[in-house]
Order: sequence, then C-alpha cells, then structure tokens
Amino acid sequence: MEINITVKTGPWEEPVSRTVKQGTTIESLAAEYNDLPYMVLAAKVDNKITELTKVIECPACIEFMDMRNQAAALIYQRSLSLLYLKAIDDVLGKVSTHIENSLNKGLYTEIGTQEPITNQQVKDIEERMHELVKQDIPFIREVMNREDAFQVLLAEDYKEKERMLHRSDVKQLPFYSLLGFRNFFYGQMVPSTRYIPYFELRRYRRGVLLRFPHPSQPDKIQPFVDEVQLYKVFSEAKLWGRLMRISFVGDLNEKVESGEYKEIIQISEALHEKRIAQIADMITKQKKRIILISGPSSSGKTTFARRLNIQLRVNGLIPLYLSTDDYFVERHQTPLDENGEKNFEDITALDIDLFNRDMNSLLKGEEVDIPTFDFLNGKKVFGTRITRAQKGHPIIIEGIHGLNRQLTEDMPEEEKFKIYISPLTQLNIDEHNRIPTTDARMLRRLVRDYQFRGHTAQSTIREWPKVRKGEDKNIFPYNGEADVFFNSEHIYELSVLKKYAEPLLQQIKREEPEYGEAIRMWKYLQFFKTITDDSVIANNSIIREFIGGSIFV
Repeated sequence: MEINITVKTGPWEEPVSRTVKQGTTIESLAAEYNDLPYMVLAAKVDNKITELTKVIECPACIEFMDMRNQAAALIYQRSLSLLYLKAIDDVLGKVSTHIENSLNKGLYTEIGTQEPITNQQVKDIEERMHELVKQDIPFIREVMNREDAFQVLLAEDYKEKERMLHRSDVKQLPFYSLLGFRNFFYGQMVPSTRYIPYFELRRYRRGVLLRFPHPSQPDKIQPFVDEVQLYKVFSEAKLWGRLMRISFVGDLNEKVESGEYKEIIQISEALHEKRIAQIADMITKQKKRIILISGPSSSGKTTFARRLNIQLRVNGLIPLYLSTDDYFVERHQTPLDENGEKNFEDITALDIDLFNRDMNSLLKGEEVDIPTFDFLNGKKVFGTRITRAQKGHPIIIEGIHGLNRQLTEDMPEEEKFKIYISPLTQLNIDEHNRIPTTDARMLRRLVRDYQFRGHTAQSTIREWPKVRKGEDKNIFPYNGEADVFFNSEHIYELSVLKKYAEPLLQQIKREEPEYGEAIRMWKYLQFFKTITDDSVIANNSIIREFIGGSIFV
C-alpha cells in the first residue's frame, strides 16, 4: 500500500511530496537521499523527534535531522556514550564509569580502575570503539515499566539509576543494548554504530575526554585546547555538591521530599556569595579599574554584576556600572547576517570607538555623557547620564563581548579584569545520563521571556538556535581570556524551574514546529521532583532574575 508523505531534507529546505510503501522505515527513506551534506541521525515526524528505526504507517511530514541540529547532536553524543561504555566493559571488565560534564568539545569522564588509567588502556578502548563502528551493530531499544526496570537495574548493579527511579515519578524507562550490554538512557539513539564514526579519546587529568564533532563541523574533531579554568570550575562544582550531599537527581529528590531543600537553597546561595566576595577581593587587591563581565544567554550576568558591585562597596570601593547594550550603533548602521537580517549580536553592532573613548575618559576622571540606547527608535540618547568615575574606583562593564579584545582594544591592558559567567555544570540524572548546560540555560530563558518579555515558549525555542550560533561565534571562543570563571548554576534550580517551565512546554501543540524540542525538554524534567514553594530563595538570587522577585531586575 502506497502512503503520501512530505519530506524535508533539512530545516531550511522546501518540503517535497512523494509516496512510500507502508512499513518503510525512516532509515531506508533517508538512504535514498545520498546527496545530503551530512549523515541523517534522526527525524521529525509531524514535529515529533523520532528515531530512524520508526516505521511509516500513515501520511506524515518527515524532516531529516543531522548533527547541525541540537537534538540530533545530543542523539549522537548519547549513542557515542553507550558505545564508549561498551568498549570499556570489553577492555577493562566491569568497572564504574562516570560521564560527568562537557569539556573541550567533548565529555569529561572518570573510569573507576584501581590504578590511574593509562595511555595504552585509553588507546585499547578507542580501538575497540572503532571495531564496533565497523561492525555496524544495531542499538536495541526496549521500554520497561517501573517494576521490570527496577529488577534490571538491581540485577546489573546500577545502584544510582535504581535510586533515581525510586525517587522519581517516571512510569517507564527506555533501555538500549549493544551486543548484550544494556543500559538506561533517557533520550534517543541512532540505529547502529556506523552512524557515530567520529570521535577521539584522550587521557586528561584523572580521567578521559570523549571528544566528538561540534555541530558547526559535523565530520571533524576540533583541535584540542587545554581548558584549565573550566576544569577547575567543574572540580569546584563537584566539591560544592559534596558539601550539600547531592551528586545526582536522586539525591536532590530526597531533599525535596524531606523538606531539606530549603537548607540546600541557602547553602547554594551562600556558596555563590562567598565566591563573589572572593572575586571582589581579587579586584581590590590587584587595583583593577575595568571589570569586564561576559557570558552566554541566561547566565545571570545582570544579577552577578549587581552583587559584585555590592561586594566591592563592602571593600570600600564605589564602582560605576555600565552595559555595552547602550553602545549599539544607530539602527540603520547595524550589520546584517548571512540571511540579510540585522545582527545585533555581532561585535560590529557596537560603537567601539565611542565606547573606548568614553571608558578612557572615565579612567582619567573626566566627566562623560554616557548614552542610553532607545531600543524603540534605534538610537543612542545623550544628556541623561552625565557622570564620572571616582579616582581609583572600578568601572563594571557587562556585555556579551566583554572578553573580546577588540571591544577594549584602546584601553590599557593592565587595568582590565575579565570575568566569564555561565551555569557551567548541571546536576546529572545518574552516572551516564547528563543534562546539557545549554538545556538548563534555555529553560531559564524560556521562563524569563514568558514572564517578563511577553514571549511565548514557542518563540524562545524557535530563536534558540540563532542565539546559540551567536554564542559560538561571539562568546565561547573568548572564555580563555577570563581571569576568573563564575559558575552561576544552582544545584537545585531545575526543580524550581520545572514549576514554571512545565506548563509552558505542555501548551505547545503537535502541529507546532517547536513541539519536538518541547517534548525533549519535558522528558528530562520528569526525573526531577518539583519545588513548589520557592519563597525561601533570596531576592538577590540569580534564579530570581528568571522566576521573578529579584531586587536587581
């Protein structure tokens, strides 16, 4: 029987109508399109993200997804993680492995061998992974109810996963097997090992980096750069987790159920305040004048800058606070992107010459007419903020280009102190299932934009790829310039954000293009118990910037 379908080979391609035989898999359909730039990893079927093994039974709109799509990139990472765990099992036997956090265009992992992992062992694991890829072994999916899942997790000694399931309201768990090696993963997989040929293993510090392509170059492993500061932040976050006795979602859910989460919130906020005070002490001791704060969307830059201001005042300084947003060029001068649309995130969208002149004048103690940008009319307005910086006191400058030397090229380098802020870690579901920090930031933005900017969840999800693309160009390449990193993540935050985000995600209908992403995020939120009473969160908390009640925003 022939079925009418519509096929889109990519998000920007025009849909084409055609027919297929009932019972055709999406994988075999994709194989007919051999001129695509990159391998198809998954598909949207009527806007729902679907594995390629799905059988076409009725008319549908099918859109192919390759590595350039965030959801497909995560499917690649997840499949590669199972391949990695299988290879470790084959080479080293039954050892514990933790997939911990993103680092250096890959994942930082730790393998629980009695002696530190050797270069030869890492090489053997990588060779085994390549062998399995060449054999084109299928990933076998099986969905189990709670009772059966408990039995499997106990039998295979997945204690943390069993604990997670016990402390959540999840009704079913998906398991994936590779040559009999079975594990739970909350998201989808590619059909077989041949779909994940690009990877690199590298021994690093106490663990191993599992590196893979960036979505911007789906068939290349990017050069290794030792991200020392980022590694230190993750080590600090692990220490913070131990202080609160929270390593995985199951631990947090226990605290929510018992009511101990209120103390956890207070400890987490105190750790933030202590770190901000330490940064203020560094600035004071080094007598820095130009304090540059940068980070990706929804990092909490505004709240952090205001709290840093307060800590500097505690140290006897009187900072001047500015935002680079007030230095946009006039609207008609805004650069255009490759689609001919105004690109407000490019550094050339800022009046760099005026910015440098004003900052240097402030450093000299001169009076300066600081502009205020009128976003409605697209013009800088002068005469409303005529000010000067007190001699010897710092100027706090917040903006996405703060770490890019081009922004401050005419300012004395010895006066600069650069801070990179981002929620750099996120509480993992268990040892092998991690939630990307990118997703946590999108949830922050989704909640904030709905509550305070009049945006729908659909519009936030729709714009997110463009935001991410701008971050990859304008922010992430410069984080190595930072003098310090500030991790703005709160270990409890997804349990708080869930209350606000879940209804917004559930309102997105199947016929809407954003449905697939909404369901993907909603699925991992199901592993978190909801903190319904967030009144204990202080009004100067970074989280207040997103859920409301902030004294700064």
